[in-house]
Amino acid sequence: MKSVFVTVGTTSFDELIESITTTEAIQALKNLGYEHLVLQVGRGSVLPAPESFPHVKLEAFRFKDSIAEDIKQADLVISHAGAGSCLEVLGAGKPLLVVVNDKLMNNHQLELARKLHTDSHLLYCTCSTLTETLRTMDLSVLLPFVPGQPKLFADFLDRTLGVPRK
Repeated sequence: MKSVFVTVGTTSFDELIESITTTEAIQALKNLGYEHLVLQVGRGSVLPAPESFPHVKLEAFRFKDSIAEDIKQADLVISHAGAGSCLEVLGAGKPLLVVVNDKLMNNHQLELARKLHTDSHLLYCTCSTLTETLRTMDLSVLLPFVPGQPKLFADFLDRTLGVPRK
C-alpha cells in the first residue's frame, strides 16, 4: 500500500492539514496510487478523525520523539518548508513536496523551497495550489540530494588557519 506522510513539524499549519484532507486532494492521491495517509499535525487545532475518510487509511498524531520511521516508510512526503524537515526528508532519499506557508511574514520558507526546487530536489506549492500540484506532479524529475561534507570544510579551515593536524 503506497503511503504519504504529511508533516508540519513543531508548528501549527492547520491550512496544510485542511488542504490535504479535502475530498479533491485525497482523490488526487488515490489517482496516484496512494492509499495510506499519515498526518503529523503538530500544535494545530485540526486533528482529522480516521473514520471520516473511508476511502483512504488515515492516521494522525501530534508529536513523536522522532519522525524518521514515518519518513522511511513513506513513498511520498508532503512537508511544511522548514529547513530541518526538508533536509531530513531529502537526506532520507524520499520524494518531497513542500507546501509553503504563504501567510508567514518575511517568507524565508519560499526562498529555501525555490532554491531546492531549482536544483530539482523537491517540488513545492502553496495550500491553494496543493490539489492541482498533486494532480500534475512528476516525481521522476527529482534528483537525489547529496548532503554536504562538513569534515571537508573543517579540514579546509584548519589548513587555512594553520591549525596543527591531530
